[in-house]
Amino acid sequence: MKLLRFGPLGAEKPGLLDTDGNIRDLSAEVADLSGDALGDDVLKQLRALDPTSLPLVSGNPRIGACVGQVGKFICIGLNYADHAAESGMALPEEPVIFFKATSAICGPNDDVEIPRNSVKSDWEVELGVVIGKQTKYVSKEDALDHVAGYCVVNDLSERDFQLHRSGQWVKGKSCDTFGPIGPWLVTRDEVADPQNLAMYLEVNGHRYQNGATNTMHFDVATVISHLSQFMSLQPGDVISTGTPPGVGMGQSPETYLKPGDKMELGIEGLGVQTQTVVAG
Repeated sequence: MKLLRFGPLGAEKPGLLDTDGNIRDLSAEVADLSGDALGDDVLKQLRALDPTSLPLVSGNPRIGACVGQVGKFICIGLNYADHAAESGMALPEEPVIFFKATSAICGPNDDVEIPRNSVKSDWEVELGVVIGKQTKYVSKEDALDHVAGYCVVNDLSERDFQLHRSGQWVKGKSCDTFGPIGPWLVTRDEVADPQNLAMYLEVNGHRYQNGATNTMHFDVATVISHLSQFMSLQPGDVISTGTPPGVGMGQSPETYLKPGDKMELGIEGLGVQTQTVVAG
């Protein structure tokens, strides 16, 4: 299934994308795509529905983040060998973990705001993993059974804040609108192999990132298992699993976002995001 949330910011409703590309309203079935609604039992019930029996959503509503009420927004750094190389950093022996503030989350096509005093706002297309049930001390072999689904994430980053303003990376990762998620939450039964997905990102029609999840340093199952050794993962938690090469910081000369720029990014089978960059 391709699940989504539609409507005004803060008042999104749950929906389902049918095979004709129409949005069907799931409000009578679940209150939101969050928490326990992402568990296997509920997803099984939704999968059994006849989409044509659900109300058809008319017009062209705003698409919100595909997960609501996210508890943790966890990111994995330097998880592609070629991206680590372009960043001038060594590959880690264990997954590098950092967090984005959940207030950074926005819809996949919402405007992206360049924060005040920014000089190096950058892009990163990433595979997002949404947890479907409580996960603690899970083995790598069982880890993918704890996934509700997958989505596209743009892990936007202000590199000067991130690298030169002291402390952890969170300063450069958590600006408002720096976490577009969606458009769809594609349930795990529709993703045969999360390690075999093509991904790309373009700015103003120029393709900067053109990679695939098969070049991850730590695969999705390893990441989930590793995280669960240090913290429990809850339904609706989002894990952003790292980016392939081609970020602005890696260009020669370095290239960063400015108001008026247009981004397009997508992952095979998971949909496409489009964002306009504006001044914050």
